Amino acid sequence: MGRLLVIGGGAAGTAAALALRKAGFDVAVYEAHPDAAEDIGAFLTLASNGMRALAQIDATAAVTALGFPLTGMRMLDGSGTERAARPLGEAEDPALRYRCLRRGDLNTALQAEAARRGIPVRHGARLVSVDERPDSVTAHFADGATATADLLIGADGLHSTVRRSIAPTARPRYAGERVFYGRTADAPCPGATGVITFIRGASVAFGHTTSPEGETYWFARVAGDPLTPEEIARGTAAHHRDLLGPLLREDATPAAGIVAATADDILVTDATELPRGMPWRSARCLLIGDAAHAASPATGQGASMALEDAVILAKSLRDAPDRDTALTAYENLRRPRVEHNITVSGGISRGTHSRPAAPAPRPGDGELTEQLEWGGR
Repeated sequence: MGRLLVIGGGAAGTAAALALRKAGFDVAVYEAHPDAAEDIGAFLTLASNGMRALAQIDATAAVTALGFPLTGMRMLDGSGTERAARPLGEAEDPALRYRCLRRGDLNTALQAEAARRGIPVRHGARLVSVDERPDSVTAHFADGATATADLLIGADGLHSTVRRSIAPTARPRYAGERVFYGRTADAPCPGATGVITFIRGASVAFGHTTSPEGETYWFARVAGDPLTPEEIARGTAAHHRDLLGPLLREDATPAAGIVAATADDILVTDATELPRGMPWRSARCLLIGDAAHAASPATGQGASMALEDAVILAKSLRDAPDRDTALTAYENLRRPRVEHNITVSGGISRGTHSRPAAPAPRPGDGELTEQLEWGGR
């Protein structure tokens, strides 16, 4: 196979480029955002499976230089009573510990690693259309530039332009919750470093953790009608605090105080998901990450599942005799696992499932280490 194009320079796209380069492919990344730090204020958690994927593409050091590890979790009820506590993920291995970090920092680090390895990353390249032909695929960008390749990988997120050419009727749908993210250095009860606390409140599902520097990162999930794009754009930190405060004060937990102490660093978004069973590929295009299987954030697995995609795609293309066989193998491996995550995460957001005190098995858990292992099939 000749040249590969990756559309989207977030975690899924840049990790895919790193994996594909390691597998010996000529690959380039095209990112619509003018710089690397899109969504710089939001944070995410990489789980042990995501960290395992990063290790297979030699990106552990680039990512563990960021954020901080999480080695344990606690679960409280609305009275503040601890209902469960346990180690988190593969906490005994420093390279596989859960990690809390800012999304923009992760993008920046992976893109810098791609550049260090000689992978072109072009910013400000907003895709407008894709032209597939029997022998090639061409990406057309808003500035009039084009790029042609043998395979185009759409890692361009929830509102994917690539997806419109593959599954034009597939649309993201609301998963039942508004999700708030914030951080503050002034939390009245910051809590222990390295532990994430989940609170099942009367009206809000809340989580918080504290960095070694004393910053508290938190999220809140609130059921209700979806916000419009205009409401999200116009919302201020003060408005978000006023909305959350009365709901959090229903519970005897630190959540209300943490939010009250948060000044400007509050973001809100609607929890969304993509429909299961939608097409992921055409002859010369493939969707990965959120472009293919975006889920509600309730399970915290979005970024980690995308990193799994990157490694397993590169291995599939490396090991299969032809492109179609590779993409079929990739889809067969990935679809049961990621669509199960859509179902479970959406169920938690809609209140039809509760968040388990211990992780429930997922399709592919038993085979994942082998699937990710770079030297194995």
